[in-house]
Amino acid sequence: MAKDSINRREFIGAGIGGLALATLARSAVVSAEKAPNIIMIVADDLGFADLGCYGGEINTPHLDKMASEGMRFRQFYNCSVCYYSRAAMLTGVNPRYGKGNLLKDNMLTIAEVLKGAGYATAMSGKWHLGGGRFNRPTDRGFDEYYGSMIGALNFFDPTESDPPFASHGSHKAAFVHNTQQVKGVSEDYYVTDAITDHSIEQIKRFTKEGKPFFLHLAHFAPHYPLHALPEDIAKYRGNYDDGYLVLREKRQRKMIDLGIIDEKWGLPDPDNRLGNWRYDLAVDSWDSIEDKGWERSKMEVYAAMVDRMDQNIGRVMQTLKDTGIDDNTMVVFFSDNGGCASDITPDTPSYKSYREYNRGKVIGTKESYVFCGPGWATAQSSPFRRYKTWTYEGGISTPMIVRWKGKIRPNTITNEIGHLVDLFPTFMEMAGAKYPKEHKGVKTLPLEGLSLMPVLEGKKFRKERELGWYVFGSNAYRIGRWKLVWGITAKKWELYDMESDRTETYDLAEKYPKIVKKLSDAWQGWADRSDVSSDEKVEQLSRNQ
Repeated sequence: MAKDSINRREFIGAGIGGLALATLARSAVVSAEKAPNIIMIVADDLGFADLGCYGGEINTPHLDKMASEGMRFRQFYNCSVCYYSRAAMLTGVNPRYGKGNLLKDNMLTIAEVLKGAGYATAMSGKWHLGGGRFNRPTDRGFDEYYGSMIGALNFFDPTESDPPFASHGSHKAAFVHNTQQVKGVSEDYYVTDAITDHSIEQIKRFTKEGKPFFLHLAHFAPHYPLHALPEDIAKYRGNYDDGYLVLREKRQRKMIDLGIIDEKWGLPDPDNRLGNWRYDLAVDSWDSIEDKGWERSKMEVYAAMVDRMDQNIGRVMQTLKDTGIDDNTMVVFFSDNGGCASDITPDTPSYKSYREYNRGKVIGTKESYVFCGPGWATAQSSPFRRYKTWTYEGGISTPMIVRWKGKIRPNTITNEIGHLVDLFPTFMEMAGAKYPKEHKGVKTLPLEGLSLMPVLEGKKFRKERELGWYVFGSNAYRIGRWKLVWGITAKKWELYDMESDRTETYDLAEKYPKIVKKLSDAWQGWADRSDVSSDEKVEQLSRNQ
């Protein structure tokens, strides 16, 4: 039984929840001695440029070391928003945007399929794919789960309710251990530490049992609210006094030096606000900001959240060494979308209550509830345009690190294009698992990704990639070097050459109308297959992100 009160630094109990799915084929069962373990670590709303190994100034030595011992991707893509990305990474298919849950009856999760190949499975952290019966982690292949069903929480006490200006759902038991509600936590609790404690307990248990395992560690950091520990915040005091536009330029220069981006790409000005859309937010000049102390404190706390996440990833990596399984474990790290620009601005009805709620409170403490805003999100996603919820590169690009000792050449960077839907077939190939054509009498959707194994071996894909996106009225489609983008407030197709201009500075739509036609037709076909509805209620879908 799950405990009602759980310490920050110690998670006790490793009860098994959920049942194996008897209908899955077991023809590809692999032995514990040969099957590699797989750990998938996800950051929440981390920008492309936040990590040290991707050009950031935040202290991330453990992820930087992971990169030096593995492979970094320059062009790895997500779905631009939390739950769409989580659906894609777990099912290996693009989200189906029609009615109902994102996890459809004709989809399987990677946890379900790996269980059929003899793997133990566990998850810690953010689910965000529904909390109803038959749609919880323990219903969808995970033996063990500790975390939250919803999109955001108080990092110091996940059992607390949201303030009125930031409601994230009314699920009565959102924070759970397996299916049992966690009703309280200790005074020194911090969720980034706690979900890592749980993950480490599972690694130790699986190792003792001698089974290969799939562990999904889904961090809440650095998603709002901006909550961090005082000792971590102290490291970053004064580091952001020059503002977000200066930071954006510094990161761009470092990324060029690291070989992450091409020096010929320009650094576009932040996008102007083009329409009345909740995520179309103006980036004010730093000089125009009256309360600079409030503004720079946001990034100081954000950096502290990323720092603490990295510390805990270091704990996971040390556990792999301590248990003797380091050489036989692949670790993958990425973010679910670009930096988050969510904010409550003076022109919104909630602004007064937002500022009143935080009056007299220190940003980063348990009592506060603050968003980062578009200025810092633009720097987090440097050098690209926009951020989370947009289909420009700043919204859909993620840092991606893969480490597998002895299998991946250390300190390599690939320019091959990858997407979250590629993870499922990659893990299946590693595990020797088979994907069933039918499950519980329902024909399953075929996987839409490609195995990344050739890329991890230093090779290239044999044909150019085709990828599509939709999120809240913004669209995109990429074929090889060409990318077509439709911004919800721009209201037109824009065409960019990703080889010469990945920062999407020079719109070539008028110059190459035939390419626009080819890609727009391809996007429409993709949208039809993905159940994108033309009359979808965009504002309703965009809530609580």
